[in-house]
Amino acid sequence: MWCLKKLQLPSFLSSNLVLLVFIPLVLVLVPILACTLLGSSFVSSFSSSSWNGIKPVGILTSYSLRSLGSYEEQDENLQIVALAEPPSFTSPFNNSLVAEDAIPHHPPQEGGEEVEKDEVSNEGEEHSNNATAGVLRHEGESETEKDEISNEEEHGNNATAGVLKMYSRLERVEAILAKSRSSIREAARNGSMISNHQDPDYVPQGPMYHNANSFHRSYLEMEKSFKAYVYEEGEPPIFHNGPCRSIYSTEGRFIHEMEKGNFYRTEDPDEAMVYFLPFSVVVMVHYLYVPGAHDMHTIGTTVADYVKVISSRHTFWNRSLGADHFMLSCHDWGPHSTSYVPHLFNNSIRVLCNANTSEGFNPIKDVSLPEIHLKTGDIKGLVGGPSPSTRSILAFFAGGLHGNIRHHLLEQWKGKDEEVLVYEKLPRGKSYESMLKNSKFCLCPSGYEVASPRIVEAIYAECIPVLISDSYVPPFSDVLNWKSFSVTVAVKDIPNIKKILMSISQSQYLRMHRRVKQVQRHFMINGPPKRFDLFHMIVHSIWLRRLNIRVHE
Repeated sequence: MWCLKKLQLPSFLSSNLVLLVFIPLVLVLVPILACTLLGSSFVSSFSSSSWNGIKPVGILTSYSLRSLGSYEEQDENLQIVALAEPPSFTSPFNNSLVAEDAIPHHPPQEGGEEVEKDEVSNEGEEHSNNATAGVLRHEGESETEKDEISNEEEHGNNATAGVLKMYSRLERVEAILAKSRSSIREAARNGSMISNHQDPDYVPQGPMYHNANSFHRSYLEMEKSFKAYVYEEGEPPIFHNGPCRSIYSTEGRFIHEMEKGNFYRTEDPDEAMVYFLPFSVVVMVHYLYVPGAHDMHTIGTTVADYVKVISSRHTFWNRSLGADHFMLSCHDWGPHSTSYVPHLFNNSIRVLCNANTSEGFNPIKDVSLPEIHLKTGDIKGLVGGPSPSTRSILAFFAGGLHGNIRHHLLEQWKGKDEEVLVYEKLPRGKSYESMLKNSKFCLCPSGYEVASPRIVEAIYAECIPVLISDSYVPPFSDVLNWKSFSVTVAVKDIPNIKKILMSISQSQYLRMHRRVKQVQRHFMINGPPKRFDLFHMIVHSIWLRRLNIRVHE
């Protein structure tokens, strides 16, 4: 809120001078106050359920995901953010990244709030002019805005005369992010399928990546700079805990790795780039849900109460209205549980297995989490398979009638073809893992919800995943080019599955098989985590979303 202090003029000023001073001042302030009041009502009139177009997100500016060349920032005083349309999951990686900041950032040296003296030079003067101009203005900015920028620039020029500049902890964090954006954008200009960065463990290359060079640069920047703070509020088992075995294993394993604190975690919230809400929806369902109940109100209110606690004890949630916070859930009810906190649903980074765009999943800010069914707690025996030449089954699926898509698939193909083997229950004596490893293509239809553990099962078994779903965003699609190593079949084309798969040549199939083997590393569960594996790829997806916002005090 703007605070206007009462001005007192010295008694020696004449009444004429008063008129000369105050009339122009009124002419300037009235439009500003009017815009401020209108802007406030304008923001409040927006529906908080849509991320398309312009959406209120508190005091934030945004980096467009549409392309590196379409970077825009809104005037921070408007307290709104202009966002691009959500990109298709097949959008190139370099088109899903933020553009470089037009404003150069120069963080101070080590310490908390520090003082840095601007250099008296042409370079420093140019920096002053840009930095004090605040955020970029759109074309057609008002004369009032131009006057304000002119005044700010004049003030900025004074900095070159020796004025000391204070940097807050948040400004230091944003300066680090700005530097990373610039580095990633530079790497994105190289459209090579092979990264030109040195790496002792792995160098991304090939058409499995939208842009191998920019992904590798982004990954290295994440390893160097990314820090996450885990809120300590809440008691196990509902908080700081989760399942490591079952179909929800990715939820529990990520929570446990963050709790261990061996990667990316910081104990200092002021240096964090994101803030983790460590609750488990799976555990909430186990302890709080009453079987047979028709709603999940208790779960939703628990999430809302937790956000209320951390927002009352810490300043970080209110500073960004949750935009630099994230939660993670592999339960089908995860998305709905966040709807009890509108800012969590609309602003925060939601890492979800149920990545359904028809139910509010937004690829701009949300992360698609792989669903992995671990029966024994590890992936031993699940990874690998025979060579392509020995795989005798064209396509395979086995699973219950969960949802309309599976019902349609079983109705069309169950027991009707010798090459497309579709079962509701596997015949006695047949091994599910063996069937996966002896199939060229593995059918991965959605169940009641869009996510399916069969996608990762297929990748482990070196079987080409065939995605059959509506409105599903595959994991890591900012980075991975799913078209290069998987097949997508529309629900309406289920009767044509065999025709579609038979149309893929042997040479193309062999290329896809090699690519599936290469992307395996990004879905591997390791203890402890290894570079480029599942844990690090989840964190990288969160890192990308944080790069796409800029938080102001």
